[in-house]
Amino acid sequence: MTREEFSASYAIIRHNIRTYLSAGVVEVVKGKQNAESRVQALEAGQDSSDHLQGWRYFIEKTDQQPGIDPAQATQRRQQELEVRESKAMQEGKISIIPTQP
Repeated sequence: MTREEFSASYAIIRHNIRTYLSAGVVEVVKGKQNAESRVQALEAGQDSSDHLQGWRYFIEKTDQQPGIDPAQATQRRQQELEVRESKAMQEGKISIIPTQP
């Protein structure tokens, strides 16, 4: 594990693999190993019907502080995603405009 993976923050996100819905950030923790362990604990405690419905967890590196309120972390993450998507769409529009010879 790299030094960065040890000291970086990771968001644990709950999402549905069947419907592609996100339930948002569950928790933000310090260190990749801690995040992976926390995901395993969440999955171990997950009701089987919840799992069958498609709910899973994944980790994502973030600049948010460990321990932040999950609702606030979800809102910030959503804002960041919207900014990235908007930027990507603007860059995509520029690259698809045909050039005249």
